[in-house]
Amino acid sequence: MAKYALLNNIQHKDLRVITQFSATYGDNITSTLTFPTEFSDIQKEYPIFFQINPDTAKYQSVVLFGISQNENLFLKSDGTWDANFIPAVIARGPFLIGFQQDPNNPGSKEPVIHVDMESPKISTAEGTPIFLEFGGNTAFLDNITRSLKDIYDGMAISERMFQAFIELDLIEPVNIEIELNNGEKHRLNGNHTINRDKLANLTGDQLLQLNSSGFLAAAFSVVASLGNMQKLIDIKNSKK
Repeated sequence: MAKYALLNNIQHKDLRVITQFSATYGDNITSTLTFPTEFSDIQKEYPIFFQINPDTAKYQSVVLFGISQNENLFLKSDGTWDANFIPAVIARGPFLIGFQQDPNNPGSKEPVIHVDMESPKISTAEGTPIFLEFGGNTAFLDNITRSLKDIYDGMAISERMFQAFIELDLIEPVNIEIELNNGEKHRLNGNHTINRDKLANLTGDQLLQLNSSGFLAAAFSVVASLGNMQKLIDIKNSKK
């Protein structure tokens, strides 16, 4: 069970993070959340789909890593991740953004970094240091901070993005049926994507509206990412 603590360079000066990826560390996941702030990088490596969050009944963006349950086709036996870009939710490691009272602005809260002290990737004996010898941030922690910012900013704009897509009736369900070379069949349900034809037939005013809101590029990234389903299938076939 996760046990989050506010990260600080005194109490956690000796903490290190194991940066390897494996099922042992819980990385054998078929999908994870992704956000518009990283779509342009995600679409180069993975398929992006929309799914309905059962708790909120609202759309959320997900990136697929595999076809079968608990399968991540990007995990390598040497502990590395076989892609040029790692989604922010994975890259952040055992960290998340929390909020605390802003001492300079009563009534408002500021984002702060929390660390999961129960994570199997947290260590004091091995891994990459979080802080420098005299308390400064390592480059590793700076990268974590950037990933957390991408998540934080992405969460802030995701709802507006989906509202824009819904208003233009661009979202459609898609059933994914796969047959591997060995005859094994898979069906992935509950996924949605951007309707290519409706996107292509938007009026000039609608395109301008979508572009001015910053979501036209996101729509094209989702469409472009669908070609990566074949990449997943090819990797899966190569492992059979």
